[in-house]
Amino acid sequence: MRALLLGTILVSLVALVGCRPQTPAPGGEAGRVVPAALPAAVASDADREAFRRVMAYAREHALHERPIGEIMQRVGEQFVGTPYRAGLLDEPPEERLVLRFDGFDCVLFVETVLAMARGIARQDYRFDTFARHIEEQRYRDGRMNGYCSRLHYFSEWIADNEARGIVRNITAELGGEPLEKQLNFMSRHRDSYPRFAADDSLFQGIRAMEADLADLALYYIPQDRIREVYPALEPGDIVALATSLEGLDVTHTGLVYRDARGRTGLLHASTSGAVKVSPDLQTYVENNTIQVGIVVARPLAPRG
Repeated sequence: MRALLLGTILVSLVALVGCRPQTPAPGGEAGRVVPAALPAAVASDADREAFRRVMAYAREHALHERPIGEIMQRVGEQFVGTPYRAGLLDEPPEERLVLRFDGFDCVLFVETVLAMARGIARQDYRFDTFARHIEEQRYRDGRMNGYCSRLHYFSEWIADNEARGIVRNITAELGGEPLEKQLNFMSRHRDSYPRFAADDSLFQGIRAMEADLADLALYYIPQDRIREVYPALEPGDIVALATSLEGLDVTHTGLVYRDARGRTGLLHASTSGAVKVSPDLQTYVENNTIQVGIVVARPLAPRG
């Protein structure tokens, strides 16, 4: 049974958790390095139409007038019922800028909502802007340069986006406790990652990346204290679920959801089938035995 459980977990985690990091560019989002041209993107006409529908909703409801977190919640609501689909970023044989609206894994959902919200906040509703935002968020230092440039560990995703003023990790200031982890899940489960299972050069790059993450300070809010921080959470805050699995930081991610009655839930692409709202965040975390608490990153209003 334990082997079956681990196999199921691995299928879900391969998409969640690349190689040696580079030093992030200094300054906030306004000072980030922006590529002259976007890499080739994977997006169908149906994906572009889905994007246009949500942006039309944003214009109709003047979402740009709302705080960035509220924009994220309202945008995320538009995807409720969209199927959960694992491994979408790894479908192309080589690294491509995958932009999908017909299905999400948990990280792809968060990335998509954040990228759209950043454009809406500036009243920039163009698909090319959305694509550039995805590249900035998904890849180390905001530049796509192959599989190794993707931010596979979500703790590094947060740190890299924080360095460029896109989000702010507020876990420690919420009273979070140190999470003692050596991040080596990918190298320890090499056979689960087809891209580098038989590529020794890429595998060594991944091991080097994990070694460089050894000094990354990790904090989490234990599961039995999550309700204590509800008053400090805001709609649209990015929540990552810390795990007890050896070598891994988090197993799932989503957005803080504040309903009309003030209850605090989780808006996420659920492995149970689709994007949904789980009505109470702490209850959701407690119901999974490998989840030990949460990490919280707050989206920041775009500058400039």
